[in-house]
Amino acid sequence: MGFARACSVALVGVEGVVVEVQADLEPGVAAFTLVGLPDKSLVESRDRVRAAVVNSGAEWPQKKLTVGLSPASVPKGGSGFDLAVACAVLGAAERVAPEAIADLVLIGELGLDGRVRPVRGVLPAVLAAAEAGYRRVVVPERTAGEASLVPGVSVLGVRSLRQLIAVLTDEPVPEEPPDAAAGRPDPMPPGLMVAGAGVGTGPATGAGAGPGHRPDLADVAGQAAARTALEVAAAGGHHLLLHGPPGAGKTMLAERLPAVLPPLTRQESLEVTAVHSVAGILPPGQPLVDTAPYCAPHHSATMQSLVGGGNGLPRPGAVSLAHRGILFLDEAPEFSARALDALRQPLESGHVVVARSAGVVRLPARFLMVLAANPCPCGRHTLHGAGCECPPSVIRRYQARLSGPLLDRVDLRVDVRPVDRADLLGRGGRGESTETVAARVRGARERSAARLDGTPWSVNSEVPGHELRTRWPLGPGALAAAERDLERGLLTARGVDRVLRVAWTVADLAGHDRPTVRDVALALELRTGIARGATALAGEAS
Repeated sequence: MGFARACSVALVGVEGVVVEVQADLEPGVAAFTLVGLPDKSLVESRDRVRAAVVNSGAEWPQKKLTVGLSPASVPKGGSGFDLAVACAVLGAAERVAPEAIADLVLIGELGLDGRVRPVRGVLPAVLAAAEAGYRRVVVPERTAGEASLVPGVSVLGVRSLRQLIAVLTDEPVPEEPPDAAAGRPDPMPPGLMVAGAGVGTGPATGAGAGPGHRPDLADVAGQAAARTALEVAAAGGHHLLLHGPPGAGKTMLAERLPAVLPPLTRQESLEVTAVHSVAGILPPGQPLVDTAPYCAPHHSATMQSLVGGGNGLPRPGAVSLAHRGILFLDEAPEFSARALDALRQPLESGHVVVARSAGVVRLPARFLMVLAANPCPCGRHTLHGAGCECPPSVIRRYQARLSGPLLDRVDLRVDVRPVDRADLLGRGGRGESTETVAARVRGARERSAARLDGTPWSVNSEVPGHELRTRWPLGPGALAAAERDLERGLLTARGVDRVLRVAWTVADLAGHDRPTVRDVALALELRTGIARGATALAGEAS
């Protein structure tokens, strides 16, 4: 008889639960039983582990073997338990000392040849182990950099089970050539595309951009109002709708937004990296995502690929992959109404709760949404002499695909008009660069952070309206225009709160202690699209 235990981690969404892997050997007919609520891929680990142990030069015990995963009530899936199961079996067979693995957390998939392959979610798994008090972790060598991001944890990266056995038995560690075939752990969730190079390297690369080219706001011709809205969106984390005909520059503007955002803080970087690790899209050799991600799903994306889904426990969707970054929905009216309306809850709460038969998962989803929409199916409506032939009923139905409740959560709405000849040919002068605008955004973020210090909010878009009205009241008459729009039905109560948030962002960009009447007027203009005589912020700042 023999008994040994090791530890691994089960992922529920992007949160980890430490699992004790217990192996028990008893006399009897040779058999391998795995219990503890495993899924199909985990049940298959019996064959992977047996072959890996034998091909690593260790003897497989010819006894009745039972492996239990505790707590049994937590669903467990994936191949990341292979390494822990193999070590627990070897400990029970006294091939390695049971006490040598009792306080180890082991994460990794085993190939039939004994190679240790990378798996999803190493960072959140090691974070969970550290929070549970474990200080020694064994992971695949390719993910050791990701695991090392967690402070206070000793990380051992191994290439094979043979190497790990040698470490545990104080024998010389054999050389193993790197596994060239071990790339990403798993493909991205089906139906989801992450556009450009926004993950960890800055903004996405626009169509036609050459290698090494970083899209710059100076490339955008004209569009002063849209540029102002883009700056306000970046400074306060406000959602943005760009409405206009094809070719006016909506996508160009959206692709340049990530570079305007400030770098992620250490905590934000860990949050984003954890999500991308679970999704299996971390770039090789870059374990930490330190810039705002940019996620641009195709308009054919399903609701599950947007908010999260899949068989068993849900995986992160586009809203989670865009956490602390940009979610760009190009051709927004072409998305299904069901998918768009599913965004309403994460837009308000900053997270998404997905319930499935296997369990309920809470995923982070604090993103800045940018919608781009044409005025009609052909895109030529409102263009004088452009020959739009869409019937009025078709235009109304097309524009109604963006529901009122969804649009009410969008702080900034801008008409992106066609570029005139003077702007296109550069006669009006080159627009401000990304670097110039980003510097103003960083200054505004610093002012808002100082004001919000000690509160649970980090940007103006997160602050509840009643807090803005009571804790930081405006001067007398500053909100008079917004109150009139509320009485006339042009704004809802939520809309007034959002105008107030935008006004604070405008004031932060302008360096004001509190929003002025002009700041509120510009916020209203950006919210309703009705001209109020407010000066464009970019022009005022210059």
